[in-house]
Amino acid sequence: MIEKATTSKKATRSIPRGRMYVTASFNNTVVSITDDAGNVVCWTSTGESGFSGSRKSTPYAATITVENAVNKARAFGMNEMDVFIKGPGPGRDVALRVLKAQRIKVGMIADMTPIPHNGTRPRKAKHNK
Repeated sequence: MIEKATTSKKATRSIPRGRMYVTASFNNTVVSITDDAGNVVCWTSTGESGFSGSRKSTPYAATITVENAVNKARAFGMNEMDVFIKGPGPGRDVALRVLKAQRIKVGMIADMTPIPHNGTRPRKAKHNK
């Protein structure tokens, strides 16, 4: 008996709306795109986009990363997103600029950066004699 090689074709879903989560640290930018239920559809980071070392923490690297994420989401038919931005890095402003250039409808922009309510405990006071 000759067995045929079976190839399973990945089912492509059509997701018109979604959410984009941008985590912009000083050293890296990570972009995750989910559907409205919160299931991750695709993601990318500056490292995956081909940048390494100090070049990962540049606005240009963040631009390429967000563009790659949007192109991956477009493959699922996504053209409308809510944007959630977290962190102080160079990818904050870039994400919105790329979405505008790619003609993605932005429903909502939320800043999810964590803010300390009281912060860490201060150091012990120096004792001068």
